Amino acid sequence: MNKHLKLVREFHDTFSLPQAEHGANEKLSDMDIVMRQALLMDEGSAVLKAIKAGDMVEILAGLVNLAYCALGAIAIRGSDVTDRPVTWRHDGFILSIIRILSDRINNCTSGNTDDYSAVYCLCAHLSSSFINADFNKAFQAVHDGKMSKPAATPDLSECLFE
Repeated sequence: MNKHLKLVREFHDTFSLPQAEHGANEKLSDMDIVMRQALLMDEGSAVLKAIKAGDMVEILAGLVNLAYCALGAIAIRGSDVTDRPVTWRHDGFILSIIRILSDRINNCTSGNTDDYSAVYCLCAHLSSSFINADFNKAFQAVHDGKMSKPAATPDLSECLFE
C-alpha cells in the first residue's frame, strides 16, 4: 500500500470517517462521487488561486491537500493507488498546468481509482517539477497538522528546495 494512502487511512480511522477495508475495491455510490468531486474542485480552486497569487508555499499546500483528497476517495473504495504516468513537462505556460489539473479533476467523475490516482500522481509530479519541493515532507507535515488537536495548518516553506 502507498505510504501516503496509509496516512490517509489512519486519518479516516482516527476521525471515524467511512472507508472500506483495504483490498475491498468497492464501487463509490453516486453521492460519494458527487461529494468527492466537490472536495476535489474546492482543493483545485485553492491551487489555481495560489498560482494566480504566485505563492509557492500556498501552491505546494494546495497540491498536497488536493492529493490528500484524491487519496481519501481511494481509501473510501478500499483500493490501492495505481501508478499513473504524468506527461506534463514545464513548458513555461501556466495555462498548461491549469488545463491538466482541471482535466484530471474532471475525470474523477468516473469514481474510478485510476482517475483519483492520476490526480495524486500529478500533484506529486507538479510539486517536484513545477515548484521544486519535497512532496513527501510536505505531505507528512499536512497529515500531522490534520491529526493534531486542534487541526493546524503547517508552514510548508521548509519543504521548498532553493
